[in-house]
Amino acid sequence: MAGNDDLHRLHTLDLEIGATEAVQKHYSRHVVAAKPVSQRKLDFEHRRPRWLRECMAEATGVFFYVFPGIAAIASFTLNLEGPVGVTAFGSLFQIGWAFAIGIAFAIITCAPTSGGHFNPAITICFAIWQGFPWKKVPHYIFSQVFGAFIAGLLMVGMYWPEIEKFKAESIAAGKGLVYNGGPASLLCTFPNPDQTNLGYLFLTEFFVDSFIGIVIWAHLDPANPFVSPVSAPFGIGLAYGAMVWGFADIAISTNLARDLGTRIVAAIFFGGESFSYLNYSWIAILVNIPATIFATGYYEFLMRDSLSAIGKGHAVHEHGEEGLKRHITNTGAIETGAANMLRQNQSGSDEYNLGKQE
Repeated sequence: MAGNDDLHRLHTLDLEIGATEAVQKHYSRHVVAAKPVSQRKLDFEHRRPRWLRECMAEATGVFFYVFPGIAAIASFTLNLEGPVGVTAFGSLFQIGWAFAIGIAFAIITCAPTSGGHFNPAITICFAIWQGFPWKKVPHYIFSQVFGAFIAGLLMVGMYWPEIEKFKAESIAAGKGLVYNGGPASLLCTFPNPDQTNLGYLFLTEFFVDSFIGIVIWAHLDPANPFVSPVSAPFGIGLAYGAMVWGFADIAISTNLARDLGTRIVAAIFFGGESFSYLNYSWIAILVNIPATIFATGYYEFLMRDSLSAIGKGHAVHEHGEEGLKRHITNTGAIETGAANMLRQNQSGSDEYNLGKQE
């Protein structure tokens, strides 16, 4: 038998031929170059107002997040009594994935332009903790709500024949238009009829939003070694999806812009009760802000490692190198992980006396 057919030809860590060929370096292929960038295009892009680009990116990002989510809700709800059956059209699992993937697409598509906030609470937290300009906060929040509003309008337009039929059936059954599982709930959140304790609804919303806020802040921490730019959009999206899977049955909103923008659309088509039903709307709209401030504050005060961020080159001391030297001198020993980061940045030198850790 030929030597290359020997069963022992593979070493311990060798990969057998098969799909593993994909890990080999592929042959280089020539890609036809795009046409040269014209001066007219450069001049046009230079003249575009930065604030307009950022606002449109925020609106587009929220649209990308809300539109697939409420479309999945509509597909699920409007086919509850359909001839094929609801299982053919969706479930809470599908709805969670629609929001999760929508958020990932929003970040991938629009974050390079605006920073990818897509949530008024996140915008406010960036202003509080990370130096985002307060003068931009109103523009960002308006754009985010506007994006959700457009998503709601478009979804209603695309499903209007089915929604009209659903409205007639709901009114004939004496249920009205505004309730959980009703026509208005295609767009925004309403509690179940037996959820009359606003305290429970407040706490549910607060801790769900806090969970999401901590996950977002951890994904955006440049000192976090477990997150890459490729994984961050999907990790953040999955945080939203996980909360939908766990708590959508007891009413959660998770985002002021997502709820307020679509709730305005619900009020236009289904009446002002969209804001007054069981006195719930203020929880869905406003609780996200204090909850996210609490969550990001928790991370900032108890989990943030700014020295590691400085060591990785993602941040600087407010007083420059001299300030960093004084900090290390005054504190004596520092954590080994941060020391390793700084040591790597020194390219072999030991300027900060980070020799052997005790």
